[in-house]
Amino acid sequence: MANDRSGSEFQFPKWTNAIRPLATAALLGGAVYTVVLIAYGLSPQTTNVGYAPEQPVPYSHAVHVSELGLQCVYCHSTVEVAAQASLPPTQTCMNCHNSVFREKESLAPVLASYETGLPIEWLRVHDLPDFVFFNHSAHLSAGVSCVSCHGRVDQMDVVAQVEPLSMKWCLDCHRDPDPNLRPRDKVTDLAWMPEGDARELGATLRAQNDIQPSTSCSICHR
Repeated sequence: MANDRSGSEFQFPKWTNAIRPLATAALLGGAVYTVVLIAYGLSPQTTNVGYAPEQPVPYSHAVHVSELGLQCVYCHSTVEVAAQASLPPTQTCMNCHNSVFREKESLAPVLASYETGLPIEWLRVHDLPDFVFFNHSAHLSAGVSCVSCHGRVDQMDVVAQVEPLSMKWCLDCHRDPDPNLRPRDKVTDLAWMPEGDARELGATLRAQNDIQPSTSCSICHR
């Protein structure tokens, strides 16, 4: 008798056959969704590469830095000692513009800010997520130049984001920092170039200064 049992009680009911097309569509749809999600997450629209908003005052770094010779730390005064690079107060602008181009129409927002005490509403270009901690002073003290993250800002009439600033991009540098290291007195010299191989110089500087970038989650996510 036992050999005559068909075992049909272990089979799925016939109505489950209708689910098969739906399950197949769900699997294919999920795969397509995942591909699209990853592609969008890495696209310039998401990472903001090329983002260059029009500011309330048309400030040209090319003029002020390359032509007039202003140093990065004159305006971004905390970049060497604090996590934030800081934006200059209006008084910093007026140190020069009290007597230079004071009547120029494009400087009207600067004069209004100076007279009222209200800050200029600059638009942030490089904006990391709130859950990311980044310390400017730590990177500069290690020998990472402004150029590595911001590009040749000294040649920009309008500041634009040139790097994705994504987690992968940051980790790639932490795992292989040598190409981005330079002497500490050259970190704000955006035009500086090494005489020899940049990677070889970086390896030497990393050993000399005991630079060991961490890839621990807690370094950036606190």
